Amino acid sequence: MDVVGTGAGGVEGERRHLLNVAYRLLGSLAEAEDAVQEAYARWYALPSVRREEIVSPGAWLTTVTGRVCLDVLGSARSRRERYVGAWLPDPLPDPGEWGGGHGGGRVRGLGLAPAGGVGGAGSTVAAGTGTGAALPVDPADQIVLDESVTMAFLVVLETMTPAERVAFVLHDVFRYPFAEIAGVLGRTPGACKQLAASARRRVDGAPPARAAGGGQAEAVRRVKEAWETKDIAALVGLLDPEAVMTADGGGNRGAALRPVEGGTRIAQYMVAMADRAPGLVLLERSVNGMPGLVAHRAGTVLTVASFEVTAGRVSRIWVVRNPDKLGSWGRGAPPFAEGS
Repeated sequence: MDVVGTGAGGVEGERRHLLNVAYRLLGSLAEAEDAVQEAYARWYALPSVRREEIVSPGAWLTTVTGRVCLDVLGSARSRRERYVGAWLPDPLPDPGEWGGGHGGGRVRGLGLAPAGGVGGAGSTVAAGTGTGAALPVDPADQIVLDESVTMAFLVVLETMTPAERVAFVLHDVFRYPFAEIAGVLGRTPGACKQLAASARRRVDGAPPARAAGGGQAEAVRRVKEAWETKDIAALVGLLDPEAVMTADGGGNRGAALRPVEGGTRIAQYMVAMADRAPGLVLLERSVNGMPGLVAHRAGTVLTVASFEVTAGRVSRIWVVRNPDKLGSWGRGAPPFAEGS
């Protein structure tokens, strides 16, 4: 791991990397922010002499963030049992297409780097002011959009035990060695290796991650057109016969409490929703780095939908309607234009 200074500038430069780690571990921007903030609180609570003794503050902060996330994951199961309906990870906009207003904190064109290579802006950036004044950065802008944050991948991560998820994400996504992961999990490197292998089997058993290509974009565009014309037959033709749609309203907005299964049932459900939502406009937008759809009414985002396409047909749809998870879609959004 790179060694960074122990001053405020040095450790604050780790914040973006820590947020990327925490989001992949938790699937929630708010919880990820809280975990990173807790890690920093513990860092600044250390006596200055102790901080100077730490060779790699970035490694220390990552270890603490991982432990905090592990605790959160341990309590998540009971909390989600009380959650109304299905729980889905927070959807992420692409800041490059989702308006301005966030200053220079936008992350674009970056790939994941091994063991802390995603450093950077921190919680505030001085950009565009000409005075060096700090501007707040939307945490969603800090997340690197790659295959490890697609909705399909995050949903698979949800099937793992907390220890499996931590071991897998830190090793397979961020390339931390098992000797360092052992310090996060409080287990031997060999045990951490076994946990990652178990998690990997879950990933291998799921449909493979797909790059955002023209095939998925075209399928999503055709779904949008069929929904707008309320063409059930066209929707059925676009959906896999065994397709599954999962919706997350969190009890705050209307959503199917259980997954809707089968292409015909999903098509009927979508058209029924269109009938009950006059004035709703669909936009083609990137969701977690993949082609998706965003529904808004009068400039307010009400729904964000992610898709998985298999052999040219939509096989999975994840619909997030809980407004608590859509905050990043309302900050700095561009003027809404039908068909844009």
